[in-house]
Formats: sequence, structure tokens, C-alpha cells
Amino acid sequence: MKDNILIIEDEVDIAKLIKVHLSELDLHCDICTQGEQALQQALTKDYQLILLDVMLPEISGLDICRQVRQVKPLQSIIMLTSKTSEIDRVLGLELGADDYMTKPFSIRELQARVRSQLRRVHALNAKSIAQNDNDKDTASVEVITQPAKEGVSIGQLHVDHKYHQVTYKSKTINLTATEFELIDFFCQHPDQVFSRAQLLDGVWGYHHSGYEHTVNSHINRLRSKLEEDCAEPQIIQTVWGVGYKLNSAGVSSTVAS
Repeated sequence: MKDNILIIEDEVDIAKLIKVHLSELDLHCDICTQGEQALQQALTKDYQLILLDVMLPEISGLDICRQVRQVKPLQSIIMLTSKTSEIDRVLGLELGADDYMTKPFSIRELQARVRSQLRRVHALNAKSIAQNDNDKDTASVEVITQPAKEGVSIGQLHVDHKYHQVTYKSKTINLTATEFELIDFFCQHPDQVFSRAQLLDGVWGYHHSGYEHTVNSHINRLRSKLEEDCAEPQIIQTVWGVGYKLNSAGVSSTVAS
């Protein structure tokens, strides 16, 4: 079955061009050129990926991103922005976009970004199917002991791969799919420092110069959900001039939140 892509772009020629080149990847694409119609379609239909332009009639792409993320927290979204609108790129990522591309962009880069996002979507779906199958298999069996969770734990931070869930200090942390992949990557390599380029390679599956905002914004969003004081982060720390690391001592703290 083909993956379904929603292209939200008010410039018809650009939307059609994107559709043609994504069709080369054997993807099914719908096009919406009006903001309100696009929002309703994004909320009511199932898409593996949404390509979302910022500048739209009726309602902005930023508002669409915010509303879709509230209803579908795991929806994969790539924002499309003009080369000069840095503030829109930052806002889009802060509102929950998984990635962004600046116009004009190359077809090869577009296809690479789409493939990268779809790999993450497919991995998440596979985990969900495996979980449901396991639940069905054990539904009629009396459970004597609680089975061990599949994942990785660093101090009081636990990443559960089976249920695609993160808990910290026994509290569930609501994350987007990309935020989950980022914290999981850090937990797999505690105290190791990664540059932005290495994180783009390791989590997003590519590296293109100029897209460091993708990493910065996701780090900020993770900090807002994990840290007691984002101004002085103890869990995801900045190593100036190098990059970021997960501080294992910070997540092992017993201080109550």
C-alpha cells in the first residue's frame, strides 16, 4: 500500500511539481491550496506525512501545525518556508514540526527528507503493531508478574521502545515522534557529546548545512518537558563550541520536581 502525503501549498505550480517528484517514490499525494480546507483534511484523514507551507490564505501554516499537533501528536510534518523567513522556521519547529525546508530546494533533497521521515513513521507503526499483537496474545493469560519493559533507563529517565513512551521521575512525558527519537538517541549514548551535524545524521538521517535550527528547536522542546529550570539545564546540557549531551548525573538526581 502506498504512503499518503498531504501537500499544503498555495502556489499550484510548486504543489504539482512536488507531487510529480514524490510520485517517483511511489507515494500517493493529495494537494490543498487553501488553509481552512487543508486543516480539515489534515485532521480528518490519515497521512503518513504532511508537507506544510507557512504562507497560506485564510490561515497560516504555523496555525495549522499547532492545531494538527494538538490533535495528532505523532503526525509527521515538514514545514516549507522561504529562504529569508528564519523566524517562521524557528516558530514552526517550536510548534512541533519535525523538520523544515527552505525554498528553493533541490528535488533530491526533498526526496531524501521525505524518505527519512517516512522511515521514522514506518518504524513507529511497526512498534505499534507489535505491541497490539502482543496484547492480543496475552489477553487471555493471567499475568502473575509485571514483564520487564523493553528500552533503556538512565537514572530516573526511562525510554520504553515497546510502547514508544518516555517516563521521568515516574511521570509520562508527552513527546512527538521526533522528540522520542532524539531522547532515545541521547539515552543510547549517555554523557557523549554530539555536534548538531552528528545529531542530524543520527536522528534525522541526513545532514545539510544550514539546518541546525532543526536540532536547536527540538533540544529546546525536550528541555521544556524535562528540565526544572530550562535556563540552567541539568539533563540535556550544552557543551559550548561542541554540541549537546545527556548528563547521566542530572537524570539520576533524587530531588523532587
